[in-house]
Amino acid sequence: MTSAQVDTGKAPEEGYQRGLGSRQVQMIAIGGAIGVGLFLGAGANIAKAGPSLILMYALAGLIIFFIMRALGELLLYRPVSGSFAEYSREFLGPFFGYFTGWTYWLMWVVTGMAELTAAAIYINYWFPGIPQWVTALVFLIVLFVANLISVKLFGEIEFWFSMVKVTAIIGMIVIGLGVLTFGFSQAGDTAAVSNLWEFDGFFPKGVGSSLMTLQGVMFAYLAVELVGVTAGESENPEKTLPKAINTLPWRIALFYVGALTVILCVVKWTEFAPGVSPFVAAFAKIGIPAGAGIVNFVVLTAALSSCNSGMYSTGRMLRTLADNGEAPGRFSRLSASKTPALGIFVSVVFMGIGVVLNYVVPEKAFGYVTSVATAAGIWTWLMILISHVMYRRKVVAGRLPASSFPAPGGSVCSYVAIAFLLFVTGLIAYDADARVCLYVMAGWAVALGIGWAVLKNRNPQVTRRGDDELGGEPQFEKVG
Repeated sequence: MTSAQVDTGKAPEEGYQRGLGSRQVQMIAIGGAIGVGLFLGAGANIAKAGPSLILMYALAGLIIFFIMRALGELLLYRPVSGSFAEYSREFLGPFFGYFTGWTYWLMWVVTGMAELTAAAIYINYWFPGIPQWVTALVFLIVLFVANLISVKLFGEIEFWFSMVKVTAIIGMIVIGLGVLTFGFSQAGDTAAVSNLWEFDGFFPKGVGSSLMTLQGVMFAYLAVELVGVTAGESENPEKTLPKAINTLPWRIALFYVGALTVILCVVKWTEFAPGVSPFVAAFAKIGIPAGAGIVNFVVLTAALSSCNSGMYSTGRMLRTLADNGEAPGRFSRLSASKTPALGIFVSVVFMGIGVVLNYVVPEKAFGYVTSVATAAGIWTWLMILISHVMYRRKVVAGRLPASSFPAPGGSVCSYVAIAFLLFVTGLIAYDADARVCLYVMAGWAVALGIGWAVLKNRNPQVTRRGDDELGGEPQFEKVG
């Protein structure tokens, strides 16, 4: 990394093809906010929290917006493909860049496992005789091949996957509002806004039970930060990234809060069960059998979309680690189509563990991997927020240039988000079922610590804080 890369705020030339246009970046941002956590995971959370789940999604959505505005400020200061790891490395030191890069890679590998599991469950809706592991393996191979071809194809696949998801949710909301307003369909007699509080109140299982769903709710928001990974391959990051981030509040309000509110008005919360998509259940209740099949197709695309994104981001993160000497140098090579093919291949091999889980414990596979992905995601978000706080301090001190996209409130919202994420971590530790992910993360931290010690022994230069190599910290006009 050169001082020019840090000091000028300009994106370095990383060798990638800038093949993602505004249309694709916008849809990647939208699609990242609509995943299997909403389509499948919400069923279990409704059973635990009832209508209060709407409030949990709104609260978590606000925190996600704080995280994304912090990331947005960093991205416009210096847009690079390995954004989270790069900012951790710059503001907290090489070890944190190394740890964050590998942990984000882990997050997407296990998320890919979760999405493959979910996709296999959705295929069972039509073909119950096909084993889950067979379906998961087929999807894994197809998406791997698509990711090798070009970033433009990845962007186009994500665009259409996201378009399907968005259209389906808006259709669900429109139909649900029609049922509530005009009373048509089989659900017309029982559909009412009062369903939100009539069955044991808005918090039917108590506030504590509602708060315990936050860990699952946060999993639903994993991938919103994917916009940061696209920075190195966006045609015009200075324009597309702020627009994508600023539209996040209405996306959360419409796709999460709005959709769940309509569904829980149309169908009583007591009729939902874990493992069943709320969208499929709502269409079935309304009495549109074909509608349930359509929604099942939509949630299948949601799972495949997220797995596709996982393959994209893991390959880029491995290349960033390799460029910094923190992963084998082979991962830094690009194929003829300007894709990190080897990094994608290795990541897909590890995602294949999800296929094995679907063979060994198909009923528990989704729960296991989502808890690990959530823990890894929380670490990534914490690094974004802490890096943002450190960056703001340097800007105020006049040691770094101000970003063209400052977060509202400076560091205050980042501190609030940090406190919230630590609270969610405490909830995970309290939950006996979810706690296993913290043991996995502890083992992961030990493994990375050993890797760092080996790296330090072999190449001490890589493990030193980069101030000297960055050419020091030039003075800039003091801001704020």
